[in-house]
Amino acid sequence: MTAPHPRHRRALAIPAGLAVAASLAFLPGTPATAAPAAGAAPAAATDGTSLSYVVNVSPGHGPSSTVRRAIAKAGGTIVTSYDRIGVIVVHSADPDFAKSVRKVRGVQSAGATRTAPLPSAATTDTGAPKVLSGAELAAAKASAKAEGQDPLESLQWDLPAIKADKAHKKSLGSKKVTVAVLDTGVDDTHPDIAPNFDRKASVNCVAGKPDTTDGAWRPSASESPHGTHVAGEIAAAKNGIGMTGVAPGVKVSGIKVGNPDGFFYTEAVVCGFMWAAEHGVDVTNNSYYTDPWYFNCKDDPDQKALVEAVSRATRYAEKKGAVNVAAAGNENYDLTSDEITDPSSPNDTTPGDRTVDPSKCLDIPTQLPGVVTVAATGAKGLKSSFSNYGRGIIDIAAPGGDSTAYQTPEPPATSGLILGTLPGGQWGYMAGTSMASPHVAGVAALIKSTHPHASPAAVKALLYAEADAKACTKPYDIDGDGKVDAVCEGPKNRNGFYGWGMVDALDAVTW
Repeated sequence: MTAPHPRHRRALAIPAGLAVAASLAFLPGTPATAAPAAGAAPAAATDGTSLSYVVNVSPGHGPSSTVRRAIAKAGGTIVTSYDRIGVIVVHSADPDFAKSVRKVRGVQSAGATRTAPLPSAATTDTGAPKVLSGAELAAAKASAKAEGQDPLESLQWDLPAIKADKAHKKSLGSKKVTVAVLDTGVDDTHPDIAPNFDRKASVNCVAGKPDTTDGAWRPSASESPHGTHVAGEIAAAKNGIGMTGVAPGVKVSGIKVGNPDGFFYTEAVVCGFMWAAEHGVDVTNNSYYTDPWYFNCKDDPDQKALVEAVSRATRYAEKKGAVNVAAAGNENYDLTSDEITDPSSPNDTTPGDRTVDPSKCLDIPTQLPGVVTVAATGAKGLKSSFSNYGRGIIDIAAPGGDSTAYQTPEPPATSGLILGTLPGGQWGYMAGTSMASPHVAGVAALIKSTHPHASPAAVKALLYAEADAKACTKPYDIDGDGKVDAVCEGPKNRNGFYGWGMVDALDAVTW
């Protein structure tokens, strides 16, 4: 039986001996948790236990009386309804709820958003980012002081890799632009985040409907620091404290869509996009995949409903002015291959190997139309060892870090991973396409700052046009063992490893 992969699959920990930092998961193929007991079966709702569902109807109106009655008759309770996109969030303890409701006139699709009863009992997060020590902080501060930088900027090899250091001499971005971090929560009390935090655009969406309680967007002490790290990469203030974000003059908000166990369920993701759409967000960053299925196959009625619900939400957010940016994933998968073996789904009960066609079974929101899909690169500018790829799937590339042994940065930087903010006023390293996506989100925010009236389509067009074209890496033997680790296809300006090329922050503020 295959052990379940960690849910934070857009962030990685580098194996001991290969780097100086750890994160929230493991490199592909390394189990993060013990395998479930042999013979365990996926959970189903039974009397006294509820599952969450999405029911998709025609957009523009609330659920009809017929649909409402049918939901109640099938044992469902409506949690909330996103009428503008026709997505209803329902809880039900009847294992046949979705099957019954799909037969109702006016229901276009319906499916369970999870395979574990509410609330989830999974606890499979492992590891932690490597927090900078006092000695490392002191050394970095001494180096940065000579350069007139923020104290930790000398450790951020990723900023010059996308010319962000040069861009900052021209513009830090506009405070009228907000990037929403749909993630595990953001610690807005962090001194590098507090100056740029947008409270009005922040919320907790874990239950599938907005919780606007003050501070509800923050992670608890036991929850993942992932969202806080991402937020700092985007917009850590240039304020003489800590590090510098890609767009240190823009606003950042926290939209918490990962539950305390680290799952990103459909109802929470839909809520997150809808909140962003209705609160003037210009860019959303999505460094996750929607649980419990890594790939959602449209020939499965449950998974089809999840794809439809999230698709409606991303389209609506873009229609309202948001550019949606997402991480490509960390399994070194070729997303254009005829088939992929997915060993991790459903990850909230008992996963098992299944073969999927990635053109028909989608990683959401990453593979949805209109979403900017981001691959990761390391300190030498090569595709990160873990980054997914695929011609026509990858739109653009950005620094996400890699094993320091594979891609070693130039001094004074010491780690091949990405520096970011951590809860409690700390800083530390992580790696993954989770770290690449916020670089692109930050550059999109700089473009929006430079062109405040640009539509999402125009921002994306500029993002791709301004990227620095990068030819395929051939042969790609990242670990130097003499074996090809991935095959890149396509021309210099549109290939499977780097898409349109490396994101360019300088062009974002000068074009």
